[in-house]
Amino acid sequence: MGSQLQTSSSRRSRRSLQRRAPISEINVTPFVDVMLVLLIIFMVTAPLLTSGIEVNLPETNAGSITEPVEPLTVSINSEGKVFIQETEIGLENLVPKLMAITERKTDTRVYVRGDRAIDYGRIMEVMGAINASGFRNVALVTEKIKAK
Repeated sequence: MGSQLQTSSSRRSRRSLQRRAPISEINVTPFVDVMLVLLIIFMVTAPLLTSGIEVNLPETNAGSITEPVEPLTVSINSEGKVFIQETEIGLENLVPKLMAITERKTDTRVYVRGDRAIDYGRIMEVMGAINASGFRNVALVTEKIKAK
């Protein structure tokens, strides 16, 4: 009876070992699910991250410019404050900051976004300072005219 009990318990331990053997396969389904969700999140948020300064741009019929690299954007809000990307900066510090960001590469394209409510002279003042510092690829950003 003792030997029968021993074989029965040894069978159980073998079965439990067989059940608990490690699985050598990696389950990639949760990884793929997470990556797809992240892809969707980045696709939705990326266009919103280009310029965070609220500027009411003027409208025009001019064609759009396509650039393979992210442009350097100088924005002027409705109060006349100047921003590089999303950082507020004084006009006197604009050129040194642009030179530092572009590593003195004056062939870098600079986009100027000016609110339609501000004085045109303020926009020209900013563009003049950028142009006088040696930047020749300065462009104004506008919105397409909406069809009525």
